[in-house]
Amino acid sequence: MEKPYTNHKNMKLILFGILFIQCILSILVGVKNISFLHPSFEDMEIIFISRFPRLVSILVAGCSLSMTGLIMQTITKNKFVSPTTAGTADWARLGILIAMLFFGNSSTMVKMLVAFVSCMFGSFLFIRLLSKIRIRNGILIPLIGLMMGNVVEAASTFFAYRFDLIQNMSSWMQGSFSLILKGRYELLYVGIPFLILGYLYADKFTIAGMGKDFSMNLGLNHEQIVNLGLVLVSVITSVVTVTVGGLPFLDLIIPNIMSMIKGDNLKNSLLDTALLGANFILFCDILGRVLIYPYEIPIGMMISVTGSAVFLIMVLKGAKK
Repeated sequence: MEKPYTNHKNMKLILFGILFIQCILSILVGVKNISFLHPSFEDMEIIFISRFPRLVSILVAGCSLSMTGLIMQTITKNKFVSPTTAGTADWARLGILIAMLFFGNSSTMVKMLVAFVSCMFGSFLFIRLLSKIRIRNGILIPLIGLMMGNVVEAASTFFAYRFDLIQNMSSWMQGSFSLILKGRYELLYVGIPFLILGYLYADKFTIAGMGKDFSMNLGLNHEQIVNLGLVLVSVITSVVTVTVGGLPFLDLIIPNIMSMIKGDNLKNSLLDTALLGANFILFCDILGRVLIYPYEIPIGMMISVTGSAVFLIMVLKGAKK
């Protein structure tokens, strides 16, 4: 029997409406006041060079990371697993460091490819470790990912310190949209085809999440689908990390909220998860711009503080049930 609160036929319309309002606010909010009804030539330049690219990058990053978290949780059958807790973001950090060491003068695309290879290695290593664990403890699995991620982060910090790249790494990994301008965000478009592919394979990811034996009984190649999911997660994580920086726990919180509302069917909740993620990250970005106006709080810090509070409320509510 479906729970009453899961029957939200107008949820998409509500999320689209809130997103539309926030998009207008995002374009208007800034150090330079812009006339929305009668914009000047200077206003139009600011909109198309700075604020519109920033808005697009926020929407793409929010949708992308939320969907990767949902796919990761479905594949691993664990609500606490995401690219953040599985160490995928830390492997991306290591990939960026390698690119800075050996391909320092190369383009951003090359750095993204190196980060992608590093993410892929880390993701497959994580899944391989899970297959070796006999005790399926819900808390143990993300703890393994966090410990492995901390080891990778420690190694990255050591080599960054050794080659005097600490400041470069810190500035690169600090999640912020303040430097997003025209010509510096288009790499995010690389992840859009993979988002579409994730939606098309949503049903197969759901079946794969029910276990290997169940998938094989339905004629599904379980290993192939899991590998495809890991490729999607790695590509999107590397693209967002290289372009924007670290956006922690967004991929953990949003899928859990949507799962509580709409259940565990990936295809039914994938679009809503993407919309909620875009709304959440856009809200955090606008809040970070107005709290200490005319200065700005980095989006990574805003997501960490706001997301931690939301996740704590979810855990406490779950504990009372």
